[in-house]
Amino acid sequence: MITLKIPDMSCSHCVRTIGGAVKAIDPAASVDADLAAHIVRIGSEADEALLRQAIADAGYDNEKLAG
Repeated sequence: MITLKIPDMSCSHCVRTIGGAVKAIDPAASVDADLAAHIVRIGSEADEALLRQAIADAGYDNEKLAG
């Protein structure tokens, strides 16, 4: 499980965009977003750097959190 802080995630459209970016890399990934806390948890076998880059390419800065 990868836990990311995404400060610019502010609405359901953001959540869908981030989820789509993750699913483009790994269609089997699970994406759980906590909009209020600006946190996304990703369950995936894909390379973490690829997932984080896909989210960044979608326009969202992200920071890895412990856990």
